[in-house]
Amino acid sequence: MTSENQIPRATAQRLPIYYYYLSTLNDAGIKRINSSEISEAIKFDAATVRRDFSYFGALGKRGFGYDVSALLSFFSKVLSQDKLNKVAVVGVGNLGQALMKNNFSHTSNIEIVMGFDADDDKRSIKLVNEMGKSVPVYHVKELAERLHANNITIAILTVPEKAAQEVTDQLVAAGIKGILNFSPIRITVPSSVRVQNVDLTTGMQTLIYFVDNFKNIKSAK
Repeated sequence: MTSENQIPRATAQRLPIYYYYLSTLNDAGIKRINSSEISEAIKFDAATVRRDFSYFGALGKRGFGYDVSALLSFFSKVLSQDKLNKVAVVGVGNLGQALMKNNFSHTSNIEIVMGFDADDDKRSIKLVNEMGKSVPVYHVKELAERLHANNITIAILTVPEKAAQEVTDQLVAAGIKGILNFSPIRITVPSSVRVQNVDLTTGMQTLIYFVDNFKNIKSAK
């Protein structure tokens, strides 16, 4: 099996998609599937599916395909579905509050357990997630203390652009190892910290471009 550091980033980003599709198959009682069927369902070409799976060793058999239950169990371990990952949100504005209330309701291994904000008034907000649990909001000055006390190593960043790097530095100093970045700038972190950028504005602009230029793009092929 290939070591984690050798798995391409693009492959790692596709793993949750494979996992949730396999979960759907398993729930439907489907026992076996091949790469072509996976490709047709999730719109990655079959060669990409086979290559992604090959990084983890022999997961299937030629002429048989993949055992859905076994593959689901394997990816469950790879994606740490068997443990609860506690997460903090920094920036309790509209987006931060929405994330805290929703709490990744499609998965059971992620729980947003607290939020932080520089605005004192935000601490009076009463947030209850979809599981009925109250999610406390603390002042950002308490960030290091609260993160250490709760052994939190993953954070979601939803602060304004002007505060993004400063807050990022505080998160890194507090021991955060992974950041889901919703701020509109690319933050700088040490090589030991992973960042996943979610740029809603760029994503929407790209979508608009493709919609407006669909005919030109299609004809260029």
